[in-house]
Amino acid sequence: MAYQVQPLPPTCELETRAVLRQVTAAARELSLLRGKLGIIPNENILINTLALQEAKDSSAVENIITTHDELYKAQLFEDYVQNAAAKEVSRYAEALKQGFALVRQQKIITNSTILTIQRILEQNEAGYRKVPGTSLVNQQTGETVYTPPQHPQDIEDLMQNLVAFLNDDTLSDLDPLIKMAVLHHQFESIHPFYDGNGRTGRILNILYLVQQGLLDLPVLYLSRYIIQRKADYYRFLQQVRDTGEWEGWLLYLLKGIEETARDTVVLIEGMRDLMQQYKNRLRSNLPRIYSQDLLNNLFKHPYTKIEFIQTELGVSRPTATNYLEALVAQGMVRKVKLGKSNYYINEPLYALLRDGMRPDATAAPIITQHEPGVK
Repeated sequence: MAYQVQPLPPTCELETRAVLRQVTAAARELSLLRGKLGIIPNENILINTLALQEAKDSSAVENIITTHDELYKAQLFEDYVQNAAAKEVSRYAEALKQGFALVRQQKIITNSTILTIQRILEQNEAGYRKVPGTSLVNQQTGETVYTPPQHPQDIEDLMQNLVAFLNDDTLSDLDPLIKMAVLHHQFESIHPFYDGNGRTGRILNILYLVQQGLLDLPVLYLSRYIIQRKADYYRFLQQVRDTGEWEGWLLYLLKGIEETARDTVVLIEGMRDLMQQYKNRLRSNLPRIYSQDLLNNLFKHPYTKIEFIQTELGVSRPTATNYLEALVAQGMVRKVKLGKSNYYINEPLYALLRDGMRPDATAAPIITQHEPGVK
């Protein structure tokens, strides 16, 4: 019998011994991550850089592939960059940031929030599916793997139920991390949109953690974990539909939270260490231009430009240009020409975000002569 999406909460027992053990491990790492967020002095540094990381990796799950280089250039020169994937990934980052702003303001996640996220992702007003015919197909075999609800009223009713379950803790006493895994499975099974369901669902994961107070900023990004275990992601999602067996899916996602939280702590500590290196070098070698705002700019934008410096530091264009040229002379950024414009790369930060490896905190940043993203 084909799987029929049922309203939440699930009626079966989800909190098995193995699941509860994994919840404990995931919650511990998530709490450590939350405690580390304050070591970066400006929250926009983490929101900007890590939102782009998640945007890139979540889009890659859907085979929308771009490089860090193309993505950062798209942030600088929206009209110049023609890479369609980079523009699409940039829209993901914008959808995530706008969704976070709504949840931070409203303290709940509504259908309107979900529709806003998908509208930014897809740049259309299609809303929830109204025309039948959607099915999930194995791209290699052409076999229909799963057929989600087809009737518009069923989709509307299931989404209303999902939002109620998401916001009203009296409907279920499940641990919030288990609840997040259930919500993600339910959303992907409803498959409410014509396109953008996977990416919207992964944004909802992050926003739910913020809404529940488990994170203060939307910085837990599971997409790299999912990419590394993509076959398991789809296998466990479908296993629930085929057999009613939840434990494999719950353990998969909870392990992802544990590992991703741990990796994100390493990344944030790496950014902190790099910022301290830059701060020390600015104070020692360029004391006349040093400011916290300048330091923040160099870490908020792995690729920066004169206009960013002007706006964020409130200085004239000649002054912004002089600041960046002084940084180039010190080997702290590298200047690159694109058409008639220039941009400036914080290469140690670029490498950290690309590779996820914490730098040697004692080493001075070294600018190498190669184009990021090109081997």
